[in-house]
Amino acid sequence: MFGLKLDWVCDLPPQHFVLEDYEGGTPRWCPGCGDHAVLTAVQKLVRDEQLPPEKITCVSGIGCSSRFPHYMSTYGFHGLHGRALPVACGVRSRRPDLHVFVATGDGDCCAIGTAHWIHAIRYNMKMTVMMFDNNIYGLTKMQTSPTSKVGQTSNTHPGGAPLPPLNPLTVTLGITNASFVAQTVDWNPAHVLATLRKAYHHEGLSFVRILQRCPHYMDHLWDEVQADPNKILLLEHENGVTAEPSLKRLFPNHRVHDPADLESARNIAACDMPIPIGILYQNESAARYDKLCAVGLNQGVEERLAAVQREIDRFMV
Repeated sequence: MFGLKLDWVCDLPPQHFVLEDYEGGTPRWCPGCGDHAVLTAVQKLVRDEQLPPEKITCVSGIGCSSRFPHYMSTYGFHGLHGRALPVACGVRSRRPDLHVFVATGDGDCCAIGTAHWIHAIRYNMKMTVMMFDNNIYGLTKMQTSPTSKVGQTSNTHPGGAPLPPLNPLTVTLGITNASFVAQTVDWNPAHVLATLRKAYHHEGLSFVRILQRCPHYMDHLWDEVQADPNKILLLEHENGVTAEPSLKRLFPNHRVHDPADLESARNIAACDMPIPIGILYQNESAARYDKLCAVGLNQGVEERLAAVQREIDRFMV
């Protein structure tokens, strides 16, 4: 090595990360909010995978769930309302070495961010997208969201929501080039962690809808489902979420479902009850736009300047 004295070189010991290495600011979510469980699951996931904090980026839009980057001791981008996914796609396209996690809500993703949601699914860049769904706008104080059920009261519809809700699962499964769709519930941390682990290892965009409790504005939303485990349909398959024996005992309603079967996934997603949890669909062979747009990432300064000059010359009159 030219210019470097070998007796100055030292081998750094391997670094082992613990949970505290990923803990950022103190969460300001309400006590009992389901967001706490998801945050803990992600911190456990990246610890188990031993991902260096400086190689993780958390991106969000606006909403209670979108405070997520503040509570991770990693790189983060707290964006504008509905704009989490285009920012995440930009990060992924220029920094393929980073592990990208996106936190968005039912309002952030399914209302103002709908167009970005559709195209991000189609682009299928490698990232883990977590959609926190509590059927209400929480941060802006209880307005009807796109996933609010008919008759659900809010400040914008005190007489009850008049329209049937949008189903994030069926919508995502209907988008061209969708490659991973799953669902879980925040009150079962083991299933949340197992689902996110499968999502993280997926080679493409993984979309995980998380049914999430809001103890302040929607404190009874999931009470019936929590009280009766038969209202949950546990999806099982060797290529799906691995269910521990304790999880199978907790949810007696099981179904073997091959995540490669798109038609079956759409049928399952369209059923309101029982609520399916697990991987509905996975396609590892779907095209990834981040691989296509990575051209030129390794170019040096002179090569980039030459490329710019060639483009300028094309339009010279």
